[in-house]
Amino acid sequence: MTYAIPGEELPDWLAELVSPLDDKLGVKVHEISPARCVVSAPLRGNTQPTGLWHGGASGVLVETAGSLAAMAHGRSMGKWAVGTELNVSHLRSPHGDTMTGTAIAMHLGRHTTTHEVTIHDDEGRVCAVGRVSCQIIES
Repeated sequence: MTYAIPGEELPDWLAELVSPLDDKLGVKVHEISPARCVVSAPLRGNTQPTGLWHGGASGVLVETAGSLAAMAHGRSMGKWAVGTELNVSHLRSPHGDTMTGTAIAMHLGRHTTTHEVTIHDDEGRVCAVGRVSCQIIES
């Protein structure tokens, strides 16, 4: 299980945090910091029976991108982050092979974080938007 993409550098601590669900969906991390996290997952294999991108997969990308950014923030204080709220709005069906979620920090506090996440398809179209809030806890 790994978030790594061959040839891209990720923090060592990230290897310890790979979620089995993220692994099943094929989630990869392209960039991670408290302020911004970029993740992706293949469209193929993460669809509804009709062949459309599964809304739950959008939820996973939003949760993963926001929570990993929150974890990067928490680690700067020697702490962890756990999700407390998640919402996702689906805007359109995607095209292409890969879905990419980009989390941008809206709030980085001592006790909570909130990240807004935009999910794009290969054509650069926004297919979903979401928000995840996390609580910063003792590790």
